[in-house]
Amino acid sequence: MELIIFLIIGALAGFAAGLFGVGGGTIIVPLLYLVFTQMGYSADDIMHLALGTSLATIVVTSISSLMAHNKKGAVMWPVFKNLAPGMAIGCFLGAGIAGWLSGVHLQIIVGIFLLWVAFKMFRGGKKPTAVNTSNTSQALPSTPKQLAAGAGIGIASAIFGIGGGSLTVPYLSRYGVVMQKAVGTSAACGLPIAIAGALGFMIFGMKAQVNVPNTIGFVHIYAFLGIGIMSFFTAKLGAKVAHMLSPQLLKKCFSVLLFVVGVYFLYKGLA
Repeated sequence: MELIIFLIIGALAGFAAGLFGVGGGTIIVPLLYLVFTQMGYSADDIMHLALGTSLATIVVTSISSLMAHNKKGAVMWPVFKNLAPGMAIGCFLGAGIAGWLSGVHLQIIVGIFLLWVAFKMFRGGKKPTAVNTSNTSQALPSTPKQLAAGAGIGIASAIFGIGGGSLTVPYLSRYGVVMQKAVGTSAACGLPIAIAGALGFMIFGMKAQVNVPNTIGFVHIYAFLGIGIMSFFTAKLGAKVAHMLSPQLLKKCFSVLLFVVGVYFLYKGLA
């Protein structure tokens, strides 16, 4: 029965991610929080489990996304090599920070983050200035600065349970990278973030001796399998449907949903 529930969540999360053009983490974390709450898990562990499991599922979806973008030549591998080490280290450390924070504090932090994403989506992003894509890396900061930026994105990604796209894309766009390459490179960066984050939540969760069945640390195995399998397929379906509908209207509708979820997390955390 549990696996069926997680397959349904995976189908919804993957479809919504493809439909709205956002990372699955913003959908998976709230859904897992609700399901884990209904399952009667400890309030201290629920948010950590939702974040850790979300990152584990992003390992699967990021591989699919990376392959698709790489076929179109949209991944800037030199930039990826500069960002990825910092992202992996930062995300592992971020998992440790999340493990140290209480479930209530994580609810408040994730709630604020979802409100920020909702605001950005509702307002609609500004179009980035196009640059010479044949030598894009010249427009970006030095390698040490990219490494540091990657670490910051990695830490935040672990605490929010996301693949980092909502942070990496604006970072690259800020320096004039065209949107297609910013999204493609961000998709590649999601893999080291997800792997390091999932490992971090497993290790720190095992140290915390989480007393929840079918888990490795703060990663729920059935949830990982169900969501990972279904989201891999339904994300493509969501992307196809998105092309039939108005993207602006879709994003505004989804931003309202994220706003409601963000307010809910804040209410639960502050109550």
